Amino acid sequence: MSEEQLKDTTAMRVVGKPPATVQVTWTGDHMFEGVRQSGGPSITMDSSGHHGPSPIDTLLCALAGCTGVDVVDILTKRRTPMSALSIDVNGERFAGTPSRITRIHLIFHIIGVGVERVHAERAIELAVTKYCSVRDSLDPNMPVTWALELNGEYSG
Repeated sequence: MSEEQLKDTTAMRVVGKPPATVQVTWTGDHMFEGVRQSGGPSITMDSSGHHGPSPIDTLLCALAGCTGVDVVDILTKRRTPMSALSIDVNGERFAGTPSRITRIHLIFHIIGVGVERVHAERAIELAVTKYCSVRDSLDPNMPVTWALELNGEYSG
């Protein structure tokens, strides 16, 4: 890395949020407990799926949670808050090793009186393509698509 690139990287770290730091501890079998190093609630990951979501499931949950927060914030700023939101996530996997995620599809289920489809779709588009730091941390070439079910009416 050149000195100029190093300066750019250092500047980005200083300007942005502080680093995210977690500690993940093996708790037996295929289970791990993750917690912020500063403390707080923990999450149990279990690649066997018996005691918690797998690491891949956790990644998909992180993407849904991140985009979900953005959608909630955008619609609230428009003064059209939702009464309910859930997000189904499908992560297609590579057949070989490692069996990485190759494509993700999100289905946003929104319920809210006064939430117009055009505004909900715009909020989702902005969340997925502009604001979600989890999405932006994934391979930019990985397709992430989405659909919307608004007040029981599906489009996608």
